[in-house]
Amino acid sequence: MGRLSDAQVRAAKGRDKAYKLSDGEQLYLYVTPVGGRHWRMNYQFGRAASGRLVQKTLTIGSYPAIGLKDAREARDRAKAVLARGREPTHADLFEAARSEEARQRTFEKVAAEWLESQRPRWSAVHADDVVISLQNEAYPAIGGLPLGDIDAPTVLRVLMDVVNRGAIETAHRLRQRISSIFVYAIAMGYATVDPAGGLGQILPPKPKTKSQPAVTDIHKLRQLLVDCEAERCRAPTKLALRLIALTAVRPGELHGARWSEFENLDGAEPLWRIPAARMKGDKGRKAEADGDHLVPLAPQSVAILKALMPLTGHLPLVFPSDRHSHRPMSENTLRALLIRAGYYQRHVPHGFRSAFSTIMNEHAHANGRPGDRAVIDLMLAHVPQNKVERAYNRAAYMPRRRELACEWADMLTKDMWPPEIHMGQPMRWGHDRTT
Repeated sequence: MGRLSDAQVRAAKGRDKAYKLSDGEQLYLYVTPVGGRHWRMNYQFGRAASGRLVQKTLTIGSYPAIGLKDAREARDRAKAVLARGREPTHADLFEAARSEEARQRTFEKVAAEWLESQRPRWSAVHADDVVISLQNEAYPAIGGLPLGDIDAPTVLRVLMDVVNRGAIETAHRLRQRISSIFVYAIAMGYATVDPAGGLGQILPPKPKTKSQPAVTDIHKLRQLLVDCEAERCRAPTKLALRLIALTAVRPGELHGARWSEFENLDGAEPLWRIPAARMKGDKGRKAEADGDHLVPLAPQSVAILKALMPLTGHLPLVFPSDRHSHRPMSENTLRALLIRAGYYQRHVPHGFRSAFSTIMNEHAHANGRPGDRAVIDLMLAHVPQNKVERAYNRAAYMPRRRELACEWADMLTKDMWPPEIHMGQPMRWGHDRTT
């Protein structure tokens, strides 16, 4: 009888008595009366007391869990074991298959599984950051390696390449991500050890975090605004700088500001409602109901918005890119203006938050108002981790927050020209400008 076909195996049915369908070379399909189909192999191993070879049967497994092709490969592996003088076991039949599967399970493939498992917990920005860091730092060196081939020295070489270019903090973050991938692999049965787990102690310590440079004296801060607004650039850039100084929001919150977020600009209580999805935090924080950050607007802030309306009021974004109106202003625009005005490494856009906190807390202390500290924290969106307390605090102390916003605006823009003065001014210096 010739070799079996897949169709013959599928068509094999139970009969009154069990029977065999031979595939040749000692392999056959054993069919039970009730229709069970099992792959078996006859072989000879060892000798009886009489000296005759002992006939034995090895059960490979059941069909369809093990197909015809897999059964043949298992038979060949069993014969190879016999040729080496050892009796085959069931583990021998599929060890090679498992080894091949392990070789195919590379670091990059397992990292992709891990990333998908974590995405529901992360914001889109954080997910992109993790993916890019792995693509740039890890995959070129170990992405194609099977997990079993990656040991601690291999991971350490990857991390030290990052350290040697001066990015120590990046190396620590990368180690944490590689370790998390191996922890996931251990839980899934793909690996047994985490080679990155203890390497944090070998890396150079993280450098102390440098605070964002900021001018925190009110008189010098007012001079900063004067210096920046004396520069020649687009009017929206100058007004964006003035608005971030007045509101102390994060730069990203300013860049993405949309006209639809501003309420009651002609009323007594104008408000900027920044959606929770645009606020700093994880995906859960961004998805919270009633999680918007409420920014009461002083009259000086409203004046800036009204001055901008003829320029960008017909667009969704308050501060669009000069080249692409559907994209927000570049994150480097305000930083570049500060540098041109002479404030390199002295003040950055984020520094207005430090300035507001320092100056207003000192102002509250000098005027015997210690309770203002909590209000100032709310104005900076420094809210508790507790969700219930966070939901309560978002709208808390709104009258006092509005009063402090107006006090800050009066201190910061005292005797300063109105925002409309920047409309129609030259955007660039002529060639005869002296430096």
